[in-house]
Amino acid sequence: MKLLIIEDEKITRISLSNTLKKEGYDVFSAKDGEEGMAIFNSKLPDVVITDLRLPKLSGIDILNNVRLIAPSCKVILITAYATVDTAVTALKTGAYDYLTKPFSPDKVLSVLRNISQLQSVIYENRALKNKLSLLEDKSIIGNSPSIKKLKETINQIAMNDSTILIEGESGTGKEMVARALHKASPRRNESFIAISCSSIPESLLESELFGHEKGAFTGAVKKHVGYFERANKGTLFIDDIDDFPLSMQVKLLRVIQERELAPIGGSENINIDVRIICATKLDLRKQVDNNLFRQDLFYRLNIIPLKIPPLRDRKEDIPMLVEHFFRKHLAEDKIMLLNKNVYSELMRYDWPGNVRELENIVERMIALSFSGEIDPTILDLTYYTGKFGKRAESFEKFNSLDHFLSEKEKEIIQWALNKSQNNISQAAKLLRIPRTTLNSKLDRLLPDVKH
Repeated sequence: MKLLIIEDEKITRISLSNTLKKEGYDVFSAKDGEEGMAIFNSKLPDVVITDLRLPKLSGIDILNNVRLIAPSCKVILITAYATVDTAVTALKTGAYDYLTKPFSPDKVLSVLRNISQLQSVIYENRALKNKLSLLEDKSIIGNSPSIKKLKETINQIAMNDSTILIEGESGTGKEMVARALHKASPRRNESFIAISCSSIPESLLESELFGHEKGAFTGAVKKHVGYFERANKGTLFIDDIDDFPLSMQVKLLRVIQERELAPIGGSENINIDVRIICATKLDLRKQVDNNLFRQDLFYRLNIIPLKIPPLRDRKEDIPMLVEHFFRKHLAEDKIMLLNKNVYSELMRYDWPGNVRELENIVERMIALSFSGEIDPTILDLTYYTGKFGKRAESFEKFNSLDHFLSEKEKEIIQWALNKSQNNISQAAKLLRIPRTTLNSKLDRLLPDVKH
């Protein structure tokens, strides 16, 4: 930390400078206010310790100038002529602290330690805000022609209040596009509410969407406000609309057409003003042909269709996406570990899981990169791709996503055990998890491994 001492008493100036230098501080000193401000402008110290009464410029003048030039710089005022009025004036003007002569070196060091701790907290808070902004960043990443066209289309249709149907494979970022539409629309300052039809049981979906009154059915102990009402004046994003039950589609159609709904058990209709954006991972036209989706609802939803390209059709965006995910997961310092072999493997793969799968792979690279360049073998993309880059093994042998994830977790743990020659502590370090966590995973996934 850089310190500037402005003191016209030579003995005090030299003594204080020597004391602070011994404590490891980078110290500059001046004998009057003008010299002090000249040094301040060239060195920009973190802390200024200045006498209140000085030749040419007073301590209050220095305090005011410092606050104009560098508001984050802390100023400590010292004087032999202390009064309550001068103390109050100094602190109101913005001084960090006020010391009365004679003072002990320990008192100054104590104040400096407090400043150091405060600056650490401020720095950590600023860094945390930057990290959170990256985590919350919902912007569409990419400069490929298809993504540029998608961004242009979003800007063109965002101001239109018509219903939008987003089509795209799983993992392409349909909710991100919906959020971008909301952010660019006149409703940007209102709520954005997202619901996934595939994650809510059919028996609860009607209540979740439209709400219910107290006593409407067994277990309805209080009034429940549905997603439509919560999104009033804003945007409601209905994901996986292809999973919407056929038996409820007529009610959804009526709400979209009439812009009013009746909660379960309610006697009066509620008017709603909601921008509706739906997303589907399947071709709804085929669903209509197979009598799995109402034709009239499809036409109502498909007023403005928007297609998101799969990642395999915009591979030139992969490097930008990879760097974005490294930053998102707070591993920006590891971007330099990427090499052309890693990018070659990433570009060769067809990404059936799209951007979501790429993010998972980036998390694996971050977790399993320890020093030097990232080893392309940890990507394990050969599991999915054959000699010509096409998918070689089907997911059909896995009965659920949890089954698939457990098998992959088992493979990564086995890799760490092989790398550490079955040393559990070393394997835990490689995986960057506590040994106790690894032990519990071994009990669950690899019970035959001794530990």
